[in-house]
Amino acid sequence: MKRLCGDRFNKEAEQEVCRLTENRLLYSGSSTTYFKESCAPEVLCYWVLIQKLLWNYCSYFVPLEHINEVNTGKMERPLDATRMENTSSCFLMERKPHIKIKRKEVILAKLRKSCSCTPQKLKNFVMDFFPVLRWLPKYQCKEYIWGDVMSGLVIGIILVPQAIAYSLLAGLKPIYSLYTSFFANIIYFLMGTSRHVSVGIFSLISLMVGQVVDRELLLAGFDLNDDAPPAPGDGSLQNDSLSNTTAFNLTIVGINAECGKECYAIGIATALTFVAGVYQVLMGIFRLGFVSMYLSESVLDGFATGASLTILTAQVKYLIGIKIPRSQGHGMLVITWINIFRNISQANLCDVITSAICIVVLVTAKELGDRYKHKLKFPLPTELVVIVVATLVSHYGKLNEVYASSVSGAIPTGFIPPKVPEFSLMLRVAVDALPLAIVSFVFTVSLSEMFAKKYAYTIRANQEMFAVGFCNIIPSFFHSFATSAALAKTLVKTSTGCQTQISGVISAMMVLLVLLFLAPLFYSLQKCVLACIIIVSLRGALRKFRDVPARYHVNKMDTLVWVVTMSASALVSTEIGLLVGIVFSMLCIIVRTQRPRTALLGQIQDTSFYEDDLEYENLSTVPKVKIFRFEAPLYYANRNYFLKSLYRLTNLDPNLEAARRKKYEKKEKQHLKKGNHRTANGLGIGETTLQLVPKQIDFQALVVDCSSISFLDTTGVNTLKEILKDYKTLNISVLLACCNPSVIDSLKRGGYFGRDFGCMQEMLFYSIHNAVLFAKDQKLSADCSV
Repeated sequence: MKRLCGDRFNKEAEQEVCRLTENRLLYSGSSTTYFKESCAPEVLCYWVLIQKLLWNYCSYFVPLEHINEVNTGKMERPLDATRMENTSSCFLMERKPHIKIKRKEVILAKLRKSCSCTPQKLKNFVMDFFPVLRWLPKYQCKEYIWGDVMSGLVIGIILVPQAIAYSLLAGLKPIYSLYTSFFANIIYFLMGTSRHVSVGIFSLISLMVGQVVDRELLLAGFDLNDDAPPAPGDGSLQNDSLSNTTAFNLTIVGINAECGKECYAIGIATALTFVAGVYQVLMGIFRLGFVSMYLSESVLDGFATGASLTILTAQVKYLIGIKIPRSQGHGMLVITWINIFRNISQANLCDVITSAICIVVLVTAKELGDRYKHKLKFPLPTELVVIVVATLVSHYGKLNEVYASSVSGAIPTGFIPPKVPEFSLMLRVAVDALPLAIVSFVFTVSLSEMFAKKYAYTIRANQEMFAVGFCNIIPSFFHSFATSAALAKTLVKTSTGCQTQISGVISAMMVLLVLLFLAPLFYSLQKCVLACIIIVSLRGALRKFRDVPARYHVNKMDTLVWVVTMSASALVSTEIGLLVGIVFSMLCIIVRTQRPRTALLGQIQDTSFYEDDLEYENLSTVPKVKIFRFEAPLYYANRNYFLKSLYRLTNLDPNLEAARRKKYEKKEKQHLKKGNHRTANGLGIGETTLQLVPKQIDFQALVVDCSSISFLDTTGVNTLKEILKDYKTLNISVLLACCNPSVIDSLKRGGYFGRDFGCMQEMLFYSIHNAVLFAKDQKLSADCSV
């Protein structure tokens, strides 16, 4: 290709160039253009003739067949004509053709593929649904077994006391917490895709289950404050379930039976767990994992901290050994503290001393463990040691009989026959199960992704949803309640050398050992000891208060979301707090886009770059040109703010200025009709023209920097068309710069460039500097014509 010099094209020359270049997309630099070597001599002569018309004019030219398509209305793909100014180089740019996707055919193809059944497809389905079938045959026993066994034993030692303690949060007997921990580990071993996550009983989930159980017990007429310990005997649940005199007629598996308080409580918990699991499986089937995107880090942290305050408050009565009514509904935290201070004189001295000793031992051991964790091969089993020692002291010191200290009571051994969750109870808790399902899934998937990224492997979020869903559905038939992944136990697993979910099976075996043989030994364990274990385990969440100043320094809006979510979760309720956090965080996003940053830009000296003249010094203003930046999508919610900011920064409202001019012209015509050759302000007719152009209009071109505008809706397109029309009445040109393809397509569909896109090359620019150069050329041309 040869390179010929030129100056400036006019409209006729553009069309001729398109014809001569055989309908190729041509870009012409300010003083250069491309031309084929095979052109005829007469063509070269023509080029010499138009050479003098070329002058610092850079643009895209549209292929002739595209122009014909526009004129005939048969355009298959949109034009893309973006004006570019460059004084030293030439570019050939063209939008890639967009292939139209026939959605109907795609959907039908996917349905045919998903509905077909072949042996290979069936095998892949089973292997995907049970990931253990893929990784277990490849298990490297010599490398992995020691770490898995070690971490499994440590987690099992930690899991038993935590399971017994968290039963207080769920309002259920310790045996059900042990069932939950056992079945959750086994099922996640079969279905989970994370190698390190520890799934089982979790404090926040237990709290949410306990709140629903307490509410339904109250509605059924049971007394929540009946703390009379069951008589030790054969350890069966039948005696325990009838310890409350109130009964509830419940139909289970078609048999009418008189169901006591404990029976009804576990019935509510299993129904709630089953429905939550169904929700999670349905979310997996319909691929609704995107729901977790609306739970930001600030929302989750605030929710966890607020729920931790609620958990701490609920355990204080066990710490000091007082009997107060269990508060329900909104404001539970405040009501509980009021009742605590009212009954503080009834505190059990034995429980207070025991709690103080246990907290000191646990906190000291935790702090030492954190400080020397790199030197320790595995965490100290402090909780187990405290429980064993406290149980021995309580049993041989007869603290329950002598000092009336509340104890855990009989924990039966073995497994209770499975039962189908009652359908009528599912209807009562269907709404409560939705936030439970979402929170359980979000915590599990977020932890799985975090550790998968840390140890360089991948998980399948959709399969994780199935795994945690069936960790709720299947155990609900075996008197278990909702589960989730827990951060603290997962960190312990990774620190003790966990490699695969074999460690979860080892932990389940430890729990099974307690279920079959060791459970009755915990009869004399004081409830205040369990409360201490729960409170000390909340250290991580409560430490978030120390991070508030640093969080505020990083992002004030996220800090506000954290405070609102935490306050709502603690002062109202956990479910309402989660909902408030989600809604408030979304409102914050809307507010950010509704009132974004706006600025007038100045030029960085001796460069082609432009920045906010309020943020940076030594920027030079461009004469007769205003450059406006809007840092958000332009849509219906921020349209008015866009216009107000534009008028304020440019110090010109085109509508008011046009109205003022019309009013002035009307007065001038009235004076002329009366024969008065002096204008309304005392000036001569020759001076009137000067008055029509006010002094405050100090620019002739407005450049809109669209680099931060990610999309336009119909209102946004109409807003740009409106300012284009309004400023045109004042002889001010509006130029758009740095538009992304999505914005360009929206402008085309909205008719911003006209029907045939003829003016597109004079309205749309690749960069701000290109637009500024074009505006200067326009001004220079106008001055020369004058």
